[in-house]
Amino acid sequence: MSSSSSNSVPPLLITEALGFSPQLLLDDIINIANAAVTDGVNGLEGFLENWAEQRPDKQDNNRHQEIESGLVAFQTLLEHHTDLAFDFFEAWCLRNIFAIPPDLPIVLPHQENLDLTAKPEKEEELIEEVARLRAEIDSQRRLHLLLTRALRTAKRKRLESERRLERISSLDPHRLDILAKLPAQLLTMHDAVSNLPPMDAATIAAMTQITLSEPGKRQWETSKTGYLNWAVSMLLERARADENARGSATIDGITRNVEEIGKADQLRQAFEITESIAAGLRDVDRGLDSSQMEE
Repeated sequence: MSSSSSNSVPPLLITEALGFSPQLLLDDIINIANAAVTDGVNGLEGFLENWAEQRPDKQDNNRHQEIESGLVAFQTLLEHHTDLAFDFFEAWCLRNIFAIPPDLPIVLPHQENLDLTAKPEKEEELIEEVARLRAEIDSQRRLHLLLTRALRTAKRKRLESERRLERISSLDPHRLDILAKLPAQLLTMHDAVSNLPPMDAATIAAMTQITLSEPGKRQWETSKTGYLNWAVSMLLERARADENARGSATIDGITRNVEEIGKADQLRQAFEITESIAAGLRDVDRGLDSSQMEE
């Protein structure tokens, strides 16, 4: 035998090197031996009972009692010798097989190049650094989880917006383009008409009695066609008066002005609104004059 266990390497180092505890291995071996002893006794008991049944003097009850007492004594003797033998076996294994002399240097593979001369202060700093890194990793994981949730929410909102866009995509965008191209003069006229005060019942009744075409109106006040004829005649007269190059420039300028005022449909709507407003204002003036004369 070698030196005692007090002079050997601590059992924790042996367990770390082997990957298991030697005491657990020895316990398993002893349990297997005890199970073998129990199986042997049970087999012998079955054999003796069969032997007793085959004897000619079966009426002897003392024979069964002798068999039971003999089996108990036999099992006790076997267990005693087994425990004694395996106690020596366990002690011998722990002192010889699972023991390393203290003067033998042992370096495990995962302990190579370790600096065991570090001071406690340095070790505390390393532990704090490890704790800080763990907290940072945990924060990054939480941030990743939040970003994943936000990405899912953004995708869901984008799908909802696309569905809404599909529902309103059937609208005709050309009408909006036409409204956006309305000249500023027409918009100003519309604002002025919208700000006019409402007409009373007498004014409305007087307006219903007025004919649409009154004699004595000037050409540009009758209708859209009259306005266009008047504008063309004026342009021709100016073109004849001025035969040099400035005449064409003037015509081009007037043409651009006419185009800025609006298209034919827009001009027709504007003239109709203007004529109705002018007729209403004239009726209001006439009603005021007649009321003053009666007074």
